[in-house]
Amino acid sequence: MSDIKEKLHRMCMDYVEERIATAQHAITAARESANDDTKSSAGDKYETGREMMQQEIDRNRKQLEESQKLKLVLEQIDPVKPTDIVQNGSLVITNYGKFYISISRGQISAEDSNYFAVSSVSPIGLKLMKQKAGFEFDFNGKLFRIEKVE
Repeated sequence: MSDIKEKLHRMCMDYVEERIATAQHAITAARESANDDTKSSAGDKYETGREMMQQEIDRNRKQLEESQKLKLVLEQIDPVKPTDIVQNGSLVITNYGKFYISISRGQISAEDSNYFAVSSVSPIGLKLMKQKAGFEFDFNGKLFRIEKVE
């Protein structure tokens, strides 16, 4: 089962690296656009355009920082390490789905099955953390049972 954990980990890492690259590209493009603006007789228009570019840069910087934090979380996970108590890096099989505890990435399809990459601080992640196979809990009106932890 560590093969699937490695695949899920790689898919999460690819997702984060793509987000980082996209944010970096957007920052560069906004900087170039702001630098290409030349002051014309319409001074207010120039200042407004530069302010909009600065807001775009700030927004993308925030996304870049968030993505870099997600990458740090993933870098601390050893996807081949077996676990029997739910923690970051665990693959948790329940009666309502399969969860990879890592980052909030959402649904991932791999090896003809669907998995949910969830953060340990997400609502479902908080319910799963530090639990073992056999643990039952209520979530959104459904009784979940942990069948297996890897």
